[in-house]
Amino acid sequence: MMNLNDYAQEYWQAIVTRDKQADGLFVYAVRSTGIYCNPSCPARKPKREYVRFFERAEAAEQAGFRPCRRCHPEKMAPGAHETQELQLELVQQLCRYIETHCEEPLTLGELSEQVHLSPSHMQRVFKRIVGVTPLQYIHACRLKQLKGQIKDGASVTKALYEAGYSSSSRLYEQVTTRLGMTPGTYQKGGTGMTIHYTLVDCALGRLLVAATDKGVCAVYPGDDDAALSTLLLQEYPAAEITRDETTQMEQWVSALLRHLTGQQPHLELPLDVQATAFQRLVWDALRAIPYGETRSYSEIAAMLGSKKKARAVALACASNPVALAVPCHRVVRESGTLGGYRWGIARKQYLLDQEKLYMLPVPAGIGGYETHC
Repeated sequence: MMNLNDYAQEYWQAIVTRDKQADGLFVYAVRSTGIYCNPSCPARKPKREYVRFFERAEAAEQAGFRPCRRCHPEKMAPGAHETQELQLELVQQLCRYIETHCEEPLTLGELSEQVHLSPSHMQRVFKRIVGVTPLQYIHACRLKQLKGQIKDGASVTKALYEAGYSSSSRLYEQVTTRLGMTPGTYQKGGTGMTIHYTLVDCALGRLLVAATDKGVCAVYPGDDDAALSTLLLQEYPAAEITRDETTQMEQWVSALLRHLTGQQPHLELPLDVQATAFQRLVWDALRAIPYGETRSYSEIAAMLGSKKKARAVALACASNPVALAVPCHRVVRESGTLGGYRWGIARKQYLLDQEKLYMLPVPAGIGGYETHC
């Protein structure tokens, strides 16, 4: 999710210049007066050290601030709700433009012209709604196109230039962090990759944990070792896969087992997984859900800019290859019912019950449980 502090300098500049285009993007509150305003408010400029930023007027009021009587930020300025809807529409327009022109040398200036906004304002709005910058979205679209062409049999060189990369060096600068392997390796189905895995007993039955030298690439709970091993082979058909237990693997497995028993609520493992730009956004949102809490598919979709993406969020959850590390079990239906789970509803219920158990405070004088939160 976007952190408003990431844009503190830009937001402050909008306040200094009383930028009307920034109205609706955020409000600012002044600690010395207890009042919050729109960026374009004509009131006297506050001292920077007293200013806090909020995405919505409601958030400022929940923090104890009251609305300014001059700019009326609680109304989000005239037509502000329409502004929010318009911004979403403009960003969707930009996404479609990028997807159909990603092979071209796109610039922020060109993109901003498409929606008649300044480059800096366009970039702020795009990042707030999509969760990534326009440049990151361009790279994701190019890589998606590259992968599709390679799968269809095109040579790496041809796919590289048709996807919009000016040289192989530009591609290789980004590919290792997004594909998890070089294009040539990907074209051969992962040939050359080395994956180590192990199987252990756990509260969910059996647990397969697999990793490359960069991080964990699979966490599969199940009942049958053969079925779990087959699933890993299907996911990486051309990789060199061996079953063993390295020291590093033992540490990662131990962390997962401690997490399952409530001893390590915050699980932070290095991951080496392939993902589309949208899947990565969804998985990052899932990892931000606090231990013991849940969110609905529509809430996650709204965080990413549109409640209409709830079905797409569900698909991203279902494609998650690293259970627990990316806690897709914390996403439920809006009604509160569990919805689906790749590893079985019973396991999803167990995980949610277990997390709630370890979030409960311990009554005085009663032993046997500890609070792990």
